[in-house]
Amino acid sequence: MKSFLSAALVSAVLAFAPLSVTSASEHEVAVNINTADVEELDKYLDGIGKSKAQAIVDYRAEHGAFESADALTDVKGIGNAIVEKNRDRITL
Repeated sequence: MKSFLSAALVSAVLAFAPLSVTSASEHEVAVNINTADVEELDKYLDGIGKSKAQAIVDYRAEHGAFESADALTDVKGIGNAIVEKNRDRITL
């Protein structure tokens, strides 16, 4: 009985392991907000959809490179909560 339970537990862990690895690695991607395109911003930053990603790219084109992650709040529709949620992934 112990062997069966052990085998079942190992099978369950292995069955879900690829899902957790994929999810974790996607959230560990660093995004350079000064070079990322719309697709990268949309895919890797939480709370950033296509329209906000486009706003970031447009703002960058008009005003130049961001000097800090906090400067993203200058983009319409992006507040401190979004910056904080993504701070570990944002690079310059």
